[in-house]
Parts: sequence; structure tokens; C-alpha cells
Amino acid sequence: MAIPVKLQVFEGPLDLLLHLIDINKIDIYDIPISLITDQYLDYIHQMQPQDMDVMSEFLVMAAMLLKIKSKMLLPEEKKEEDADHEDPRAELVERLLEYKMYKYAAAELKDRQVDAGRAVFKKTTMPADLKYEEPPPDLDALIGDMTIQKLHRIFKSVIKRQNDKIDPIRSKYGTIEQEEINLADKIEEMEKYGRTHRRFSFRKLLERQPTKLNIVVTFLAVLELMKSGKIKVVQEHLFDDIIIDMTEEAG
Repeated sequence: MAIPVKLQVFEGPLDLLLHLIDINKIDIYDIPISLITDQYLDYIHQMQPQDMDVMSEFLVMAAMLLKIKSKMLLPEEKKEEDADHEDPRAELVERLLEYKMYKYAAAELKDRQVDAGRAVFKKTTMPADLKYEEPPPDLDALIGDMTIQKLHRIFKSVIKRQNDKIDPIRSKYGTIEQEEINLADKIEEMEKYGRTHRRFSFRKLLERQPTKLNIVVTFLAVLELMKSGKIKVVQEHLFDDIIIDMTEEAG
């Protein structure tokens, strides 16, 4: 069924095909080739004579549409034999999608050109006596009596100062990770130890600690236990060993 088509200038046969697909509201991936071919030929017949180069493009597309239409009209037996072949419309759909992409890109560039044309540049109106221009540097004054030999000596002195800052011993150390010791855990450990021994030497308690940090935390734990009244500390003479007594009852 033919539909009235308003004659207008198209940029090419693909542009005309997209126009026919749009006005018929057709899925571009499932083109009814018979309908589109008939409408395309109707438009060709109504076209005014023009440049043969332009007309030849439309005629080549018409031949392609007729070829696709003939393949689509083959008997069912013939189609089953050619089942491994792709859809005869696939090449046309690919060309239409590619053309549509470039058409949208051209429209976007045109919009940007129009927007850029609305931009107005205003030249500076600052009075000449208020303008300041940075004078070009005097390279001879900057260099002075500097030579390659002097630059080399300066570079060597800078590198030497950087090397002198490096500790030859500590720079070889690896990463030292601090051991985390919880004061609450140490207090609990001392309480368990005190319930077992009841009376013990402060010096021997410290000697049991593996690191200095453990010794410090142990000392803090002793102070906390003294503050809470759970232990009692006794030193009979000056410089004697400190004896720790548990004040809590056993068990």
C-alpha cells in the first residue's frame, strides 16, 4: 500500500530510507522490505530530473532493495536450503545504523557550532598607562659567571649533603613493628600469678618479662593493683628486693 510522500530533498538514498522507516514507525531491525521498496520506488518515480550522479545513487539503492525483496520472496523450500545464510536485510540494516550514527553526530556538531556562534569576545578596554607587561628576563644577568664546571661542583655538593644525612647503620634496619601490650590483660595476668604464688619478688617478676615494653606495662599494672588494694608492697631495707603480697583471699 502506497502512502503519500511529500517530495523533499534528501541527502542520499539512506536518508530517504530512514525517512520512510520513521514515518511508517518501523523497527529498523525488522524492516518489511516489500513495503519499503514499493514506497522507495514511488518516490524515485516522482523525483524531478537532476544530476545523474545523484540519481545513480538512488537507482543503485533501488536495485539493492529489489534484490533483497526477491530473496525474501523465495519459496519456503529454497529458504530452508539457504538456512545457513544470514538475513538478506542484514547488510542494509548495518548501513542504515552507521548512517544514522553519523547523522546524529553531524547534528550535534551543528548545534555546537550554533552555540559557539552566539559567543561574543570583547577586547580589553584597559587604558594603556595601566597595562603592565612582565619584562623578558635578562638571561645574561641570570647566568652571570656561571659555568658548567661550577654547576657540576654545586650538584656534587648537594648530593654529598643528601648522602651525609643518611645514617649508615640505621638506614639498614628493616621495619620494626611495635608489639601491642594491653594493660588490662597484664593486670589480669598478674592477678592470676598472685593467686598462685601469694608472695613473690618484684625483681623476679620483672626478669620474667621478655621485652622492655613488657617491663614498663608490668610496672604500671603493679601500680594499678596497689591503687585498687589487691596487692601490698613491702621493702624492709633500702635497696632490698621489693616483695609483693596479695591481699585477696586465695580462691
